[in-house]
Amino acid sequence: MPVLNISYPVGRLDAKTKSALAGKLTDVLIRMEGGANTPGGRGFAAVLFQGISEDDWWVGGKTDDTFVSPSGKFLVRVTIPEGYMNAAHKTEVHAWVTDAILEVTGSADHSGSNSIQVILDEVPEGNWGAGGRTISLESIAGTVGMSISGSRFAWVRSYFEAKAMQLKLFGYPDDMGGVLPSVAAKSRKSEHAVG
Repeated sequence: MPVLNISYPVGRLDAKTKSALAGKLTDVLIRMEGGANTPGGRGFAAVLFQGISEDDWWVGGKTDDTFVSPSGKFLVRVTIPEGYMNAAHKTEVHAWVTDAILEVTGSADHSGSNSIQVILDEVPEGNWGAGGRTISLESIAGTVGMSISGSRFAWVRSYFEAKAMQLKLFGYPDDMGGVLPSVAAKSRKSEHAVG
């Protein structure tokens, strides 16, 4: 389910290095999915490379490496579903992605990796689609083989239950979306039972 888009200076990565890095980063994506090394999990694990020309990448007002760490410039955007990770898991992902880049590029020194920036972009529930239909985090979990009854998904469910209560408290319509389908159904059912 996550998509990883890595921007790098044109010429920094050759085809062999990209292949090795794509393999390592795919392993990171599978690990992020709770080890969902299944055909469904691999089908959602996308790594995209985007070369940026030197005259289009400015750091500190310069296009050279004056303000760039020895590891080089990398901007990695990891797109994930909303509510999928807690703060500790996000920190793990920042480290895993950075470690993969350092390992493949031969720059094992973490102290010089500040120019590797990793940004997690969360897609609100109900805004992810595949195959021409909206897919929920629950359906993604089912596709990749992650249990929705396990401990990891328990706090995901708690997050969306709290969000549903907030939306209800402020009068948002039920069909607005933004919560797991099972949580929305449970909220509607409890509302009708009370009303």
